[in-house]
Amino acid sequence: MEREKELQEKVEQYAKRLIDLARDTVIVNMRFMDVALNRLLPVKKEGLAGIAADTRAGALYYDPGYILRCYEADENSTARMVLHALLHCVFSHSFGYGELIRETWDLSCDIAVENLIMELDLSGFTLKNDDRRQLRLKGLKKNIDRMTAERIYRYFLINPLAKTDRLEFEELFFKDRHIYWAEPEAYEISEEQWKRISERIKADIRTFSKNSSHSESLLKNLEAATKKRHDFRRELERFMVSGQELRASDEEFDYIYYTYGLSHYGNMPLIEPLEYRDVNKLKEFAIVLDTSASCRGDIIRSFLKKTYDIMKGSENFFQKINVHIIQCDNEVHMDTRIGEQADFDAFLKKGKLIGYGGTDFRPAFAYIDQLIEDGEFQNFKGLIYFTDGYGIYPVKAPEYDCLFAFMSEDDRKPEVPWWAIPLILQPEDLDEATK
Repeated sequence: MEREKELQEKVEQYAKRLIDLARDTVIVNMRFMDVALNRLLPVKKEGLAGIAADTRAGALYYDPGYILRCYEADENSTARMVLHALLHCVFSHSFGYGELIRETWDLSCDIAVENLIMELDLSGFTLKNDDRRQLRLKGLKKNIDRMTAERIYRYFLINPLAKTDRLEFEELFFKDRHIYWAEPEAYEISEEQWKRISERIKADIRTFSKNSSHSESLLKNLEAATKKRHDFRRELERFMVSGQELRASDEEFDYIYYTYGLSHYGNMPLIEPLEYRDVNKLKEFAIVLDTSASCRGDIIRSFLKKTYDIMKGSENFFQKINVHIIQCDNEVHMDTRIGEQADFDAFLKKGKLIGYGGTDFRPAFAYIDQLIEDGEFQNFKGLIYFTDGYGIYPVKAPEYDCLFAFMSEDDRKPEVPWWAIPLILQPEDLDEATK
Protein backbone atom coordinates (compact mmCIF):
# COMPACT_ATOMS: atom_id res chain seq x y z
CA MET A 1 0.00 0.00 0.00
CA GLU A 2 2.81 2.39 0.90
CA ARG A 3 4.60 1.63 -2.35
CA GLU A 4 1.42 2.19 -4.38
CA LYS A 5 0.94 5.52 -2.65
CA GLU A 6 4.51 6.59 -3.45
CA LEU A 7 4.06 5.51 -7.06
CA GLN A 8 0.81 7.50 -7.33
CA GLU A 9 2.50 10.58 -5.89
CA LYS A 10 5.30 10.28 -8.45
CA VAL A 11 2.79 9.94 -11.28
CA GLU A 12 1.00 13.08 -10.11
CA GLN A 13 4.31 14.93 -9.67
CA TYR A 14 5.57 14.03 -13.15
CA ALA A 15 2.21 14.80 -14.77
CA LYS A 16 2.07 18.21 -13.08
CA ARG A 17 5.59 18.93 -14.31
CA LEU A 18 4.64 17.97 -17.86
CA ILE A 19 1.57 20.23 -17.73
CA ASP A 20 3.69 23.14 -16.47
CA LEU A 21 6.27 22.55 -19.20
CA ALA A 22 3.51 22.43 -21.80
CA ARG A 23 2.16 25.77 -20.59
CA ASP A 24 5.66 27.25 -20.78
CA THR A 25 6.01 25.92 -24.32
CA VAL A 26 2.79 27.71 -25.30
CA ILE A 27 3.99 31.02 -23.86
CA VAL A 28 7.47 30.75 -25.40
CA ASN A 29 5.95 30.23 -28.86
CA MET A 30 2.84 32.39 -28.50
CA ARG A 31 3.35 35.13 -25.96
CA PHE A 32 0.02 36.73 -26.89
CA MET A 33 -1.72 33.71 -25.32
CA ASP A 34 -0.60 34.59 -21.79
CA VAL A 35 -3.90 36.13 -20.65
CA ALA A 36 -5.95 33.24 -22.04
CA LEU A 37 -3.64 30.63 -20.51
CA ASN A 38 -3.78 32.30 -17.10
CA ARG A 39 -7.58 32.04 -17.17
CA LEU A 40 -7.33 28.27 -17.59
CA LEU A 41 -5.64 26.85 -14.51
CA PRO A 42 -4.59 23.15 -14.36
CA VAL A 43 -6.57 20.92 -11.99
CA LYS A 44 -5.81 17.24 -11.36
CA LYS A 45 -8.78 14.92 -11.94
CA GLU A 46 -8.25 11.19 -11.47
CA GLY A 47 -10.18 8.87 -13.77
CA LEU A 48 -10.86 11.52 -16.40
CA ALA A 49 -9.03 9.45 -19.02
CA GLY A 50 -7.99 12.58 -20.85
CA ILE A 51 -7.72 16.33 -20.63
CA ALA A 52 -10.74 18.67 -20.57
CA ALA A 53 -11.17 22.44 -20.41
CA ASP A 54 -14.03 23.96 -18.45
CA THR A 55 -14.27 27.31 -20.18
CA ARG A 56 -16.71 28.83 -17.73
CA ALA A 57 -14.98 27.70 -14.55
CA GLY A 58 -11.54 28.57 -15.91
CA ALA A 59 -10.11 25.11 -15.26
CA LEU A 60 -8.03 22.68 -17.30
CA TYR A 61 -8.68 19.22 -15.87
CA TYR A 62 -6.20 16.43 -16.56
CA ASP A 63 -5.75 12.80 -15.62
CA PRO A 64 -2.12 12.28 -14.42
CA GLY A 65 -1.93 8.68 -15.60
CA TYR A 66 -3.29 9.58 -19.02
CA ILE A 67 -0.75 12.40 -19.38
CA LEU A 68 2.16 10.04 -18.69
CA ARG A 69 0.90 7.37 -21.07
CA CYS A 70 0.53 9.89 -23.89
CA TYR A 71 3.99 11.32 -23.13
CA GLU A 72 5.48 7.85 -23.36
CA ALA A 73 4.03 7.49 -26.87
CA ASP A 74 5.01 11.01 -28.02
CA GLU A 75 6.94 13.53 -25.94
CA ASN A 76 5.17 16.51 -27.56
CA SER A 77 1.70 15.18 -26.74
CA THR A 78 1.17 17.21 -23.55
CA ALA A 79 1.99 20.55 -25.19
CA ARG A 80 -0.26 19.64 -28.11
CA MET A 81 -3.19 18.76 -25.84
CA VAL A 82 -2.83 21.92 -23.74
CA LEU A 83 -2.72 24.18 -26.81
CA HIS A 84 -5.60 22.27 -28.39
CA ALA A 85 -7.83 22.76 -25.32
CA LEU A 86 -6.75 26.39 -24.95
CA LEU A 87 -7.69 27.23 -28.55
CA HIS A 88 -11.16 25.79 -28.00
CA CYS A 89 -11.60 28.38 -25.24
CA VAL A 90 -10.14 31.26 -27.25
CA PHE A 91 -12.45 30.46 -30.18
CA SER A 92 -15.52 30.11 -27.87
CA HIS A 93 -16.25 26.63 -29.19
CA SER A 94 -18.08 25.57 -26.03
CA PHE A 95 -20.65 28.38 -26.01
CA GLY A 96 -24.01 27.71 -27.67
CA TYR A 97 -23.21 23.99 -27.53
CA GLY A 98 -26.80 23.00 -26.77
CA GLU A 99 -28.09 24.47 -30.05
CA LEU A 100 -25.89 22.27 -32.28
CA ILE A 101 -25.57 18.64 -33.32
CA ARG A 102 -22.96 17.77 -30.72
CA GLU A 103 -21.08 14.95 -32.41
CA THR A 104 -20.66 16.99 -35.60
CA TRP A 105 -19.72 20.17 -33.75
CA ASP A 106 -17.20 18.32 -31.53
CA LEU A 107 -15.44 16.87 -34.55
CA SER A 108 -15.54 20.16 -36.48
CA CYS A 109 -13.93 22.03 -33.58
CA ASP A 110 -11.22 19.39 -33.16
CA ILE A 111 -10.39 19.45 -36.88
CA ALA A 112 -10.27 23.26 -36.96
CA VAL A 113 -7.95 23.46 -33.95
CA GLU A 114 -5.63 20.65 -35.09
CA ASN A 115 -5.40 22.12 -38.57
CA LEU A 116 -4.43 25.49 -37.14
CA ILE A 117 -1.76 24.03 -34.85
CA MET A 118 -0.16 22.21 -37.77
CA GLU A 119 -0.32 25.32 -39.94
CA LEU A 120 1.40 27.34 -37.20
CA ASP A 121 4.27 24.79 -37.32
CA LEU A 122 5.61 25.80 -33.90
CA SER A 123 8.48 24.14 -32.08
CA GLY A 124 7.43 21.53 -29.53
CA PHE A 125 3.94 20.78 -30.86
CA THR A 126 4.53 18.41 -33.79
CA LEU A 127 3.32 14.82 -33.37
CA LYS A 128 4.63 11.67 -35.03
CA ASN A 129 1.41 10.93 -36.95
CA ASP A 130 0.74 14.46 -38.23
CA ASP A 131 1.34 13.24 -41.79
CA ARG A 132 -1.83 11.17 -41.58
CA ARG A 133 -3.75 14.21 -40.37
CA GLN A 134 -2.39 16.36 -43.16
CA LEU A 135 -3.47 13.77 -45.72
CA ARG A 136 -7.02 13.79 -44.35
CA LEU A 137 -7.12 17.58 -44.22
CA LYS A 138 -6.00 17.87 -47.84
CA GLY A 139 -9.31 16.44 -49.03
CA LEU A 140 -11.35 18.74 -46.80
CA LYS A 141 -9.50 21.87 -47.87
CA LYS A 142 -10.53 21.30 -51.47
CA ASN A 143 -14.13 21.95 -50.41
CA ILE A 144 -13.75 24.36 -47.48
CA ASP A 145 -12.04 27.65 -48.23
CA ARG A 146 -11.54 28.70 -44.59
CA MET A 147 -10.99 25.98 -42.01
CA THR A 148 -12.95 27.41 -39.10
CA ALA A 149 -15.15 25.21 -36.93
CA GLU A 150 -18.27 26.96 -38.21
CA ARG A 151 -17.51 26.26 -41.86
CA ILE A 152 -16.39 22.69 -41.28
CA TYR A 153 -19.59 22.08 -39.30
CA ARG A 154 -21.72 23.52 -42.09
CA TYR A 155 -19.90 21.36 -44.65
CA PHE A 156 -20.51 18.20 -42.61
CA LEU A 157 -24.20 19.05 -42.28
CA ILE A 158 -24.51 19.15 -46.05
CA ASN A 159 -22.05 16.30 -46.66
CA PRO A 160 -22.42 13.84 -43.74
CA LEU A 161 -19.46 11.55 -43.12
CA ALA A 162 -19.74 7.81 -43.54
CA LYS A 163 -19.34 5.93 -40.26
CA THR A 164 -15.85 4.63 -41.11
CA ASP A 165 -14.66 8.11 -42.15
CA ARG A 166 -16.07 9.65 -38.99
CA LEU A 167 -14.29 7.11 -36.81
CA GLU A 168 -10.99 7.78 -38.59
CA PHE A 169 -11.40 11.54 -38.22
CA GLU A 170 -12.21 11.18 -34.53
CA GLU A 171 -9.18 8.95 -33.98
CA LEU A 172 -6.85 11.42 -35.72
CA PHE A 173 -8.16 14.73 -34.36
CA PHE A 174 -9.40 13.88 -30.86
CA LYS A 175 -7.11 15.51 -28.29
CA ASP A 176 -9.38 16.52 -25.41
CA ARG A 177 -12.76 15.73 -23.93
CA HIS A 178 -15.67 18.15 -24.29
CA ILE A 179 -17.64 16.96 -21.26
CA TYR A 180 -17.80 20.47 -19.75
CA TRP A 181 -19.19 22.12 -22.87
CA ALA A 182 -22.86 21.64 -21.97
CA GLU A 183 -24.58 24.76 -20.63
CA PRO A 184 -24.42 24.99 -16.81
CA GLU A 185 -26.79 26.98 -14.62
CA ALA A 186 -24.05 29.44 -13.65
CA TYR A 187 -20.44 30.08 -14.57
CA GLU A 188 -17.57 32.24 -13.45
CA ILE A 189 -16.12 33.26 -16.84
CA SER A 190 -18.71 34.37 -19.39
CA GLU A 191 -18.62 34.13 -23.17
CA GLU A 192 -18.16 37.89 -23.35
CA GLN A 193 -15.08 37.69 -21.14
CA TRP A 194 -13.55 35.05 -23.42
CA LYS A 195 -14.40 37.19 -26.43
CA ARG A 196 -12.56 40.12 -24.85
CA ILE A 197 -9.55 37.84 -24.35
CA SER A 198 -9.80 36.85 -28.02
CA GLU A 199 -9.99 40.50 -29.06
CA ARG A 200 -6.83 41.24 -27.09
CA ILE A 201 -5.06 38.33 -28.78
CA LYS A 202 -6.11 39.75 -32.16
CA ALA A 203 -4.60 43.09 -31.21
CA ASP A 204 -1.32 41.56 -30.00
CA ILE A 205 -0.84 38.84 -32.56
CA ARG A 206 0.82 40.89 -35.30
CA THR A 207 3.33 42.27 -32.82
CA PHE A 208 4.42 38.89 -31.49
CA SER A 209 3.99 36.64 -34.52
CA LYS A 210 7.16 35.74 -36.40
CA ASN A 211 5.42 34.47 -39.50
CA SER A 212 2.64 36.54 -41.09
CA SER A 213 1.24 33.62 -43.10
CA HIS A 214 0.90 31.56 -39.93
CA SER A 215 -0.70 34.42 -38.01
CA GLU A 216 -3.23 34.86 -40.83
CA SER A 217 -4.68 31.40 -40.14
CA LEU A 218 -5.00 32.18 -36.45
CA LEU A 219 -6.61 35.55 -37.19
CA LYS A 220 -9.24 33.93 -39.41
CA ASN A 221 -10.29 31.65 -36.56
CA LEU A 222 -10.31 34.56 -34.12
CA GLU A 223 -12.51 36.55 -36.50
CA ALA A 224 -15.03 33.71 -36.47
CA ALA A 225 -14.91 33.59 -32.65
CA THR A 226 -15.38 37.33 -32.11
CA LYS A 227 -17.81 37.98 -34.93
CA LYS A 228 -20.88 39.92 -33.88
CA ARG A 229 -24.01 37.84 -34.33
CA HIS A 230 -27.14 39.57 -35.59
CA ASP A 231 -30.38 38.52 -33.94
CA PHE A 232 -32.85 38.06 -36.78
CA ARG A 233 -35.63 37.20 -34.33
CA ARG A 234 -35.18 40.50 -32.53
CA GLU A 235 -35.11 42.45 -35.78
CA LEU A 236 -38.51 40.99 -36.71
CA GLU A 237 -39.95 42.75 -33.68
CA ARG A 238 -39.82 45.94 -35.74
CA PHE A 239 -42.84 44.66 -37.61
CA MET A 240 -44.97 43.82 -34.59
CA VAL A 241 -48.13 45.80 -33.99
CA SER A 242 -50.52 46.06 -31.06
CA GLY A 243 -53.83 44.33 -31.42
CA GLN A 244 -56.56 42.55 -29.51
CA GLU A 245 -56.77 38.80 -29.36
CA LEU A 246 -59.71 36.68 -28.30
CA ARG A 247 -58.28 34.93 -25.26
CA ALA A 248 -58.71 35.10 -21.50
CA SER A 249 -56.22 37.49 -19.91
CA ASP A 250 -54.81 35.69 -16.87
CA GLU A 251 -52.97 38.85 -15.82
CA GLU A 252 -56.23 40.80 -15.35
CA PHE A 253 -58.46 38.00 -14.07
CA ASP A 254 -59.13 37.94 -10.32
CA TYR A 255 -59.93 34.38 -9.21
CA ILE A 256 -60.86 35.45 -5.66
CA TYR A 257 -63.94 37.41 -6.71
CA TYR A 258 -64.77 34.84 -9.35
CA THR A 259 -64.81 31.88 -6.92
CA TYR A 260 -66.52 33.99 -4.23
CA GLY A 261 -69.48 34.55 -6.51
CA LEU A 262 -69.67 30.88 -7.41
CA SER A 263 -69.65 29.78 -3.76
CA HIS A 264 -72.22 32.32 -2.53
CA TYR A 265 -74.56 32.74 -5.52
CA GLY A 266 -74.50 29.36 -7.17
CA ASN A 267 -73.37 29.50 -10.78
CA MET A 268 -73.12 33.29 -10.92
CA PRO A 269 -69.49 34.54 -10.73
CA LEU A 270 -69.03 38.15 -9.72
CA ILE A 271 -66.52 38.91 -12.48
CA GLU A 272 -66.26 37.21 -15.83
CA PRO A 273 -62.79 36.74 -17.37
CA LEU A 274 -61.84 39.28 -20.02
CA GLU A 275 -62.38 37.94 -23.50
CA TYR A 276 -59.71 40.11 -25.13
CA ARG A 277 -56.18 41.09 -24.30
CA ASP A 278 -53.72 43.47 -25.92
CA VAL A 279 -50.68 41.82 -27.54
CA ASN A 280 -47.82 42.74 -29.84
CA LYS A 281 -47.63 40.43 -32.84
CA LEU A 282 -46.64 40.27 -36.47
CA LYS A 283 -49.55 41.34 -38.64
CA GLU A 284 -48.88 43.49 -41.74
CA PHE A 285 -45.59 43.69 -43.60
CA ALA A 286 -43.91 42.55 -46.82
CA ILE A 287 -41.09 40.16 -47.61
CA VAL A 288 -39.31 40.99 -50.85
CA LEU A 289 -37.14 38.27 -52.37
CA ASP A 290 -34.34 39.33 -54.70
CA THR A 291 -34.67 36.75 -57.48
CA SER A 292 -31.89 38.22 -59.61
CA ALA A 293 -29.24 35.95 -61.11
CA SER A 294 -26.82 36.69 -58.24
CA CYS A 295 -29.14 35.18 -55.59
CA ARG A 296 -29.39 31.39 -55.47
CA GLY A 297 -32.78 29.76 -55.08
CA ASP A 298 -31.74 27.41 -52.27
CA ILE A 299 -30.49 30.31 -50.15
CA ILE A 300 -33.70 32.25 -50.77
CA ARG A 301 -35.80 29.28 -49.67
CA SER A 302 -33.67 28.78 -46.55
CA PHE A 303 -34.12 32.44 -45.63
CA LEU A 304 -37.85 32.26 -46.19
CA LYS A 305 -38.18 29.12 -44.07
CA LYS A 306 -36.09 30.68 -41.29
CA THR A 307 -38.35 33.73 -41.33
CA TYR A 308 -41.42 31.54 -41.24
CA ASP A 309 -40.08 29.39 -38.39
CA ILE A 310 -39.62 32.55 -36.30
CA MET A 311 -43.03 33.91 -37.21
CA LYS A 312 -45.20 30.82 -36.92
CA GLY A 313 -45.00 30.49 -33.13
CA SER A 314 -48.34 31.26 -31.53
CA GLU A 315 -46.74 34.11 -29.61
CA ASN A 316 -45.84 35.90 -32.86
CA PHE A 317 -48.77 35.33 -35.22
CA PHE A 318 -52.25 36.75 -35.17
CA GLN A 319 -54.77 34.22 -36.43
CA LYS A 320 -55.32 36.47 -39.46
CA ILE A 321 -52.39 38.34 -40.99
CA ASN A 322 -51.63 40.30 -44.13
CA VAL A 323 -48.15 39.52 -45.39
CA HIS A 324 -47.08 39.86 -49.01
CA ILE A 325 -44.20 37.80 -50.42
CA ILE A 326 -42.99 39.74 -53.44
CA GLN A 327 -40.51 38.37 -55.99
CA CYS A 328 -38.49 41.01 -57.79
CA ASP A 329 -35.25 41.27 -59.79
CA ASN A 330 -35.40 44.38 -62.01
CA GLU A 331 -39.20 44.16 -62.01
CA VAL A 332 -41.91 42.69 -59.83
CA HIS A 333 -42.75 39.19 -61.06
CA MET A 334 -45.11 37.81 -58.42
CA ASP A 335 -46.93 38.83 -55.27
CA THR A 336 -48.22 36.07 -52.99
CA ARG A 337 -50.57 37.22 -50.24
CA ILE A 338 -50.35 35.34 -46.94
CA GLY A 339 -53.51 35.58 -44.83
CA GLU A 340 -52.85 32.75 -42.38
CA GLN A 341 -50.26 30.12 -41.51
CA ALA A 342 -51.72 27.63 -44.02
CA ASP A 343 -50.94 30.07 -46.86
CA PHE A 344 -47.30 30.24 -45.78
CA ASP A 345 -47.12 26.45 -45.57
CA ALA A 346 -48.51 26.17 -49.09
CA PHE A 347 -46.04 28.70 -50.49
CA LEU A 348 -43.07 26.90 -48.94
CA LYS A 349 -44.20 23.60 -50.45
CA LYS A 350 -45.38 24.70 -53.89
CA GLY A 351 -44.19 28.27 -54.48
CA LYS A 352 -41.88 28.85 -57.46
CA LEU A 353 -39.17 31.49 -57.71
CA ILE A 354 -39.34 33.69 -60.80
CA GLY A 355 -36.78 36.14 -62.14
CA TYR A 356 -33.00 35.82 -62.42
CA GLY A 357 -32.47 39.08 -64.28
CA GLY A 358 -30.65 42.21 -63.04
CA THR A 359 -31.14 43.85 -59.63
CA ASP A 360 -33.21 47.00 -59.18
CA PHE A 361 -34.84 47.64 -55.81
CA ARG A 362 -37.04 50.53 -57.00
CA PRO A 363 -39.87 48.48 -58.62
CA ALA A 364 -40.57 46.63 -55.36
CA PHE A 365 -40.82 49.88 -53.40
CA ALA A 366 -43.07 51.44 -56.06
CA TYR A 367 -45.28 48.35 -55.99
CA ILE A 368 -45.61 48.42 -52.18
CA ASP A 369 -46.37 52.14 -52.23
CA GLN A 370 -49.18 51.45 -54.68
CA LEU A 371 -50.55 48.67 -52.43
CA ILE A 372 -50.63 51.10 -49.51
CA GLU A 373 -52.34 53.76 -51.63
CA ASP A 374 -54.95 51.23 -52.80
CA GLY A 375 -55.78 50.35 -49.18
CA GLU A 376 -54.32 46.83 -49.24
CA PHE A 377 -52.54 47.58 -45.93
CA GLN A 378 -54.23 49.23 -42.95
CA ASN A 379 -51.22 49.39 -40.63
CA PHE A 380 -48.16 48.58 -42.74
CA LYS A 381 -45.04 48.23 -40.60
CA GLY A 382 -42.36 47.79 -43.25
CA LEU A 383 -40.54 45.33 -45.46
CA ILE A 384 -37.76 42.79 -45.24
CA TYR A 385 -35.71 42.73 -48.44
CA PHE A 386 -33.56 39.61 -48.82
CA THR A 387 -30.78 40.35 -51.30
CA ASP A 388 -27.06 40.38 -51.94
CA GLY A 389 -27.32 44.18 -51.65
CA TYR A 390 -25.91 45.10 -55.04
CA GLY A 391 -28.52 46.98 -57.03
CA ILE A 392 -30.22 50.34 -57.58
CA TYR A 393 -31.78 51.84 -54.45
CA PRO A 394 -34.61 54.40 -54.37
CA VAL A 395 -33.39 57.97 -53.99
CA LYS A 396 -36.20 58.98 -51.66
CA ALA A 397 -36.52 57.35 -48.25
CA PRO A 398 -39.78 55.41 -47.78
CA GLU A 399 -42.15 56.19 -44.92
CA TYR A 400 -41.79 52.75 -43.34
CA ASP A 401 -38.97 50.59 -41.93
CA CYS A 402 -36.84 48.77 -44.50
CA LEU A 403 -34.72 45.87 -43.30
CA PHE A 404 -32.18 44.63 -45.85
CA ALA A 405 -31.02 41.11 -45.03
CA PHE A 406 -27.69 40.30 -46.68
CA MET A 407 -26.02 36.92 -46.94
CA SER A 408 -22.29 37.25 -46.24
CA GLU A 409 -19.58 34.86 -45.05
CA ASP A 410 -17.08 37.59 -44.19
CA ASP A 411 -19.28 40.39 -42.74
CA ARG A 412 -18.84 42.56 -45.82
CA LYS A 413 -21.85 44.84 -46.12
CA PRO A 414 -22.75 46.59 -49.40
CA GLU A 415 -23.10 50.35 -49.37
CA VAL A 416 -26.70 51.17 -48.48
CA PRO A 417 -28.67 54.43 -48.12
CA TRP A 418 -28.95 55.96 -44.66
CA TRP A 419 -32.55 54.81 -44.27
CA ALA A 420 -31.84 51.13 -44.96
CA ILE A 421 -31.48 48.91 -41.88
CA PRO A 422 -28.73 46.36 -42.68
CA LEU A 423 -28.79 42.83 -41.26
CA ILE A 424 -25.84 40.59 -42.12
CA LEU A 425 -26.69 36.89 -42.01
CA GLN A 426 -24.15 34.09 -42.02
CA PRO A 427 -24.88 30.75 -43.73
CA GLU A 428 -24.91 29.08 -40.30
CA ASP A 429 -27.80 31.37 -39.31
CA LEU A 430 -29.92 29.50 -41.85
CA ASP A 431 -28.53 26.03 -41.12
CA GLU A 432 -31.42 25.14 -38.83
CA ALA A 433 -33.85 25.98 -41.58
CA THR A 434 -32.16 23.64 -44.03
CA LYS A 435 -32.18 20.52 -41.80
